[in-house]
Amino acid sequence: MSRLPRFAPLALALVAALPAQAQQSTTEPEHAHDVARTLDVVEVTASPLRQGIEDLARPVDVLAGEELDARKSGTLGETLERQAGVQSASFGAGVGRPVIRGLEGARVQVLANGGSALDVSTVSADHAIGIEPFLADQIEVLKGPASLLYGSGAIGGAVNVVDGRIPTVQVGRAVAGRAELRHSSVDDGTVGMARVDADAGALTLHADLFRRDSGDVRIPGYAFSPALIAEEIEEGEDPDHFARGRLPNSALSTEGGALGGSWFGERAWFGMAASTYRSEYGIPPGAHAHEEEGLDGEPEEEEEEIVRLDLRQDRFEARGGIRGVGAFAELNWRVQRSLYEHTELEGDEVGTVFNNTGTEARFEAVQREINGWRGAFGLQFSHRDFEAIGEEAFVPPSITRDLGVFALQEKDFGQFKLELGARHERVSVSPRSGTDADRDATSLAVGGLWRFSEAAHLSLNLNRAGRAPSAEELFSDGAHVATQSYELGDASLDTEVALGAELGLHLHHGRFDGKLAVYRTAFDDFIYLADTGLEQDGLPLRAWTQADATFTGWEAELDVELADNASGVWQLRLFADAVDAKLDGGSRLPRIAPGRVGADLAWSHGSWRARLGAVRVQRQDEVAQFETATDGYTLVDAGLAYHWDTALAGWEAFIEGRNLGDKDARAHTSYLKDFAPLPGRNVMAGLRVNF
Repeated sequence: MSRLPRFAPLALALVAALPAQAQQSTTEPEHAHDVARTLDVVEVTASPLRQGIEDLARPVDVLAGEELDARKSGTLGETLERQAGVQSASFGAGVGRPVIRGLEGARVQVLANGGSALDVSTVSADHAIGIEPFLADQIEVLKGPASLLYGSGAIGGAVNVVDGRIPTVQVGRAVAGRAELRHSSVDDGTVGMARVDADAGALTLHADLFRRDSGDVRIPGYAFSPALIAEEIEEGEDPDHFARGRLPNSALSTEGGALGGSWFGERAWFGMAASTYRSEYGIPPGAHAHEEEGLDGEPEEEEEEIVRLDLRQDRFEARGGIRGVGAFAELNWRVQRSLYEHTELEGDEVGTVFNNTGTEARFEAVQREINGWRGAFGLQFSHRDFEAIGEEAFVPPSITRDLGVFALQEKDFGQFKLELGARHERVSVSPRSGTDADRDATSLAVGGLWRFSEAAHLSLNLNRAGRAPSAEELFSDGAHVATQSYELGDASLDTEVALGAELGLHLHHGRFDGKLAVYRTAFDDFIYLADTGLEQDGLPLRAWTQADATFTGWEAELDVELADNASGVWQLRLFADAVDAKLDGGSRLPRIAPGRVGADLAWSHGSWRARLGAVRVQRQDEVAQFETATDGYTLVDAGLAYHWDTALAGWEAFIEGRNLGDKDARAHTSYLKDFAPLPGRNVMAGLRVNF
C-alpha cells in the first residue's frame, strides 16, 4: 500500500476551505493552460536587469508553465535533462545534479531565487541539492560562464530555481495558490505539495509544504552492468545474489516547507522567509564498499554496507529594495543564512557527519539610463564554515570566504546591442590546520546581439572567466567512498581560467522558432581528478591536478507549429546537442555527457492536452584513461492531461509515462553507471489545482 503525504487531504481541500472574501475577489479562474508562457516573454530574474530571453545576448533557457509541469521530477538534474545542452549526473534516486555543456559540480552554481543553495552538494557526488523542483514557478538555466553574476563557482553555468518564497510582487487578489498530488508506479512513490499566497493590504504572505515518499526503484534487469557481473562471477560470486528487478536501497523520503512574507510600500519593499528541507535516501549497493584489514595487515574481503543519508537544511532569508535613489533606478539587497547537516548512516551506526554553516550577502544597484547605457553594479560576500567528522572525512574542516564586485553595462546601437561585464573576487580557504589558500579570480565578458531582421538575430559572446579552487580540490586527503578512490588534494593549485567564445543564431518566423549555438572554451590550468594508476588503502589513488583542456560543442532546437485546425493544435519540438572535452595532450576527461537527439510531439484541443516524445542518447566511447565506454539508449515518454474549471479554481487530471520501453539505460555522467541503471518504466497519475 502506497504512503500518502501527511498533508494530502489539505492539499486537495484548499480550494473548498477558501473564505467568502476570497471567493468574491476571484475573477476568472487561473489554471495551468492560462498561465503557460512561451520562453520569449518570460522574465529572467537571475539577471539584475530582469530582461526577457529575446533581449539577452547571453545564452539562457527558461522552463516554465505546462512544459515545467510535464518535466518536474524528484531531482533538479532529471527535471532539466530534456533541455538542450543539459544532462543529469545521478547518484541513485536521491541525487541528480545538472550537467551544463559537459561541466558540473563546483563549476555549476545552483541557486534558489538568485541566492546560493549553501549546501554541500559539490563536496561529493552522493550529496543531494537542498532545493525542491516541485515548488518551482520557473527554472532558469544560464549556459556558459555565469561567474560575472555569481562568482567562480558558476564558471560552467548556473541554474536558478524561482519559487517565490519571498514575494517580490503582490498577488493582486485576496488568495491564490496551487496544489498537486501524484503517484508513480516505478517506485510506489507519492508526491504532494501545496502553496498559498495572500494579499492583506500592503502585506503579501506565502506558505508552502511538500512531501515525497517512495520505495525501491524498479529496473528492467540487473542492478550491476553486464561487465561488472562478469567480473564478479570470475571472482567466484554467485549469480543468484545479484539484485534484479529492483534497485536495492533506493527508497527515499523528502519533506519541507516555508513561511514568508513581504511588505510593499510606494517606493520600497522588504521581505523575509524561513524554510526547511529534509531528506533521507539510500545509496545503491556497490557505491560504498569498504575493505577491512586482516590480522596480517592485508585487505580482506569487501564488506558491503547499507548506507543511507539523513539530510537537513534550514534557511533564513531577507530581501528588499528601494526605487528611485539619485542616479539609481533601484537598490536591491539580500541576506541569507543556511544551517546544513547530513549524517551518513552505515547500517545502525553513524559513519560520517557533514556540517556546513553558510552566510551570503548581496547588494545590487541598477542605474538609471545614461546616454543609452543601462547597467548594474554589485557586491557579494559569502562565508562557509565546513566540517566533516567520521571515517569518510576526506576533507579537513575549513572556512571559505569569498568577496566579489561586479559591473554590467549594455546599450543599443540601432539593430545591434552591446553587453559588457566584469567581476573580480578574492577567495580565501582556511583549513583548521595548515596554511591558508588565497586566490584571485577575474572574469570579463563582451556580448553582441545583432537583430538583422524581424525574424532572426545573431549573437556572439566572448568570455574570460576565472575559478578559484575549492577546499575539496586543495586539501582532500583520504578515502572518498562515493568516488571509490583515495583523493589527494594539492594546496598549490592555481586559479582556473576559461577563455570562451559562442556564436548563436535564433530564427523565429510564423510557425517556426529555431536556435543554433556553437561554442568553444579553452581552459588554462583546468582542475580535474586524475587517476594515478596507484593504490592507497586498497583504493585507486586519484589526485587533484591541473592541465590545459578544451571543451567544444554545439546545440540546436527547432519548434514548429504543424497545424491549428479542427483537430487541434499540433506542435513539434526537435533538439540535439554534443560536447567534446579533452586535455590538450590528447587524453579525454571522464564522465563527459554523450551526444543526444530528441523529439517531442504535442497536441492540444479544448480541455485536452497530450504529448509523445523520445530521446536517443549516443554511445560514449571517447573516454578517459581507466574509464569504460557506455552504451547508448533510447527513452520514450508520453503524457495526457484534461483540464476543467469550477467557480473557484482550475483543475487538471494527468497521466504521464517515462521510459515506456522499459530500457536498461546507464548514464555515462554517473559515478554509479555500473551499479545503478536509470529507472524502468514509470507511469504517473495525479491531480493539480490552481486558484
